[in-house]
Amino acid sequence: MSSLGIIAGNGVFPIEVAAAARRRGIRVVATAHLGETRAELADHVDEITWIKVGELQKLIDTFKNAGVEEAAMAGGISRTRLKDSFAPDARALRMLAGITRWSDDAVLRALAREVESEGIAVIDPVPMLPGALAQAGLIAGPAPDERQLADLELAFEVARSLGAFDIGQTVAVRAGVVAAVEAVEGTDAALRRAAALCGEGLVIAKVAKPGQDLRFDRPAIGPATIELLAEIGAAMLGVEAGTCMILERSRTIEAAGASSVTVYGHAA
Repeated sequence: MSSLGIIAGNGVFPIEVAAAARRRGIRVVATAHLGETRAELADHVDEITWIKVGELQKLIDTFKNAGVEEAAMAGGISRTRLKDSFAPDARALRMLAGITRWSDDAVLRALAREVESEGIAVIDPVPMLPGALAQAGLIAGPAPDERQLADLELAFEVARSLGAFDIGQTVAVRAGVVAAVEAVEGTDAALRRAAALCGEGLVIAKVAKPGQDLRFDRPAIGPATIELLAEIGAAMLGVEAGTCMILERSRTIEAAGASSVTVYGHAA
């Protein structure tokens, strides 16, 4: 691979992918979304084009004009901001018209098909980031007790059961009671709601949905995740071993230890 296109969303992940690619001597061309992508991504790429969410033809033209043959999606798009930032062009409207169910997975798969129809392969960027995936067992923070492990099992069972409906990746449990399931509000709002309802000591699961295409929709945690969990007094975060990414790993583990938040890799 001589060049990589990055379809950049929010968070630190696009920056980590860009930096990893450039360490390998790969030229990086990014399409960044206004109101979503961090401005500092420009410091880590060779070319950057800013687009509105939905400007599909401009995204594809940027990659084709730069000679990009492989592209990766990195970072999400906030559902709650779409009402203000969504500006679909004619190609995006045609793509969306062919979708029968507007789930995250369906939209992202359709986007990947559009990009690949132009001869640009959509790849999983995670193999460029050694050590990014969570391992099984205790990762950071205090060792969990039996009650917390039981809550985590329940959270994973609920998340996997509901995941087939594309409801969300996160479930919060406290003392055997499901406190919240992530829906359209996103992870942060769901966890704040859980804390408001059930108080401190939440056990949280972050799980990939069944059949989820991990090329572009992989669960991830990072320092901001731990900061939120410490803020709401959560006790434990369980992530799917071998599937969930830990962004800025050293900072994340350090923050969990300092906040006494358990991070645990749940084996399938």
